Amino acid sequence: MSESTATLDESRTEMTELLLPNDTNNLGRALGGAVLHWMDICGAIAAMRFSNRQCVTASMDHVDFISPIDLGEVAVMEAYVFNVGRTSVDVKVDVHAENPKTDELRKTTTSFLTFVALDDDGKPTPVPRLVCETDEEEELRAEAVAARADQLESVIERMEN
Repeated sequence: MSESTATLDESRTEMTELLLPNDTNNLGRALGGAVLHWMDICGAIAAMRFSNRQCVTASMDHVDFISPIDLGEVAVMEAYVFNVGRTSVDVKVDVHAENPKTDELRKTTTSFLTFVALDDDGKPTPVPRLVCETDEEEELRAEAVAARADQLESVIERMEN
């Protein structure tokens, strides 16, 4: 039986949300929980597109909110699979805020999420091997692997101090 493969490009997912009052704090900025929710959904879609399976969240790495998303702005989530295990799928999710009046786009956060693919009985099941068909895909994958390693190293340093 041959091993199945899927490409990074097949997993790419973009999601947008207009920031409305129900998802804001008393300063008119996105609630962190709302942003995490959107990131989880976008990441899950990327994992499911990649594996052609239902996927559940196993973990979300450290998240820093580096810029707010203001009421009336568009939250843009972009996700793609950058690494796989036997039954797990690692996804990078970037979030940007877009001002629809000026088209200004600014980064608000990035995180790395891990999902587990499930079979029809809800048990972990093998996922395809990740293939990068272009230099751009390979570069995105390598950048995500390096960025995740850097982020984890930073978290370890913070915990030690």
